[in-house]
Amino acid sequence: MLRGLLVAGFTLLCGCGTAPAPAKPEITVAAAANLTDVFAKIGPAFEAQAAVHPVFSFASTAQLTRQVENGAPFDVFAAADSTHIAELDQKGLLAPGSRAVYARGVLALWIPASSKAPVAHIEDLKSREVHTIAIAKPELAPYGQAALETLQKLGIWHVVQPKVVYAENISMARQYGQSKNADAVFTAYSLVLHESGKVIPVDENLHQPIDQALGIMVKSQHQAAARKFADYLLKGDGRAMLESFGYRVNVPAPAQ
Repeated sequence: MLRGLLVAGFTLLCGCGTAPAPAKPEITVAAAANLTDVFAKIGPAFEAQAAVHPVFSFASTAQLTRQVENGAPFDVFAAADSTHIAELDQKGLLAPGSRAVYARGVLALWIPASSKAPVAHIEDLKSREVHTIAIAKPELAPYGQAALETLQKLGIWHVVQPKVVYAENISMARQYGQSKNADAVFTAYSLVLHESGKVIPVDENLHQPIDQALGIMVKSQHQAAARKFADYLLKGDGRAMLESFGYRVNVPAPAQ
């Protein structure tokens, strides 16, 4: 009888044990550097809602595109333009029908609080008191290309070009200003709207639109989870978060 009670007690204890919670699915998101700040907010909110853990890999759009072409195991690619995403789609590297524009970016000229340069307008960059202007490499970063187009359209590129220092991506361009190594910085508005100093949004008529597109990798092993993240940006709560960081979210869809 005692043996039976011991067995029953052991069974009862086992039945009361708590099974470990199943691990959340995880996706890897290749993200353009301009998304660094907003994705820091979107990531936890998306995970709480969708029970999917996003891991972000930030770099310039051109660098991430090369990684995708070389077989990097990304699930989603959120670029800073639509051209690179379209090219990947044409090469069959995206899941059919997954390409979409999720936001339009805004270029800004940021004058850090540490800068003594008297800049109220972009044309003021010609001033002798402006010694260093940080820009992301145009061949790597769409925001860098937009900055170049802006300066060319204003007819001041030939004057300011000797002052320009190039960063690998738009986030690193911001770091030049943060570290007091630049008097002025062309960067994404989303990265500096909360920074001290002066932020001057650039007239969108001075450069080609910065339409930012995303796509799901055709070889992703987590298609359903990747789709949840894409939908979160395209039609979920992520839209409002993007808008709160200065992005425009009502953007016409590109031709497929």
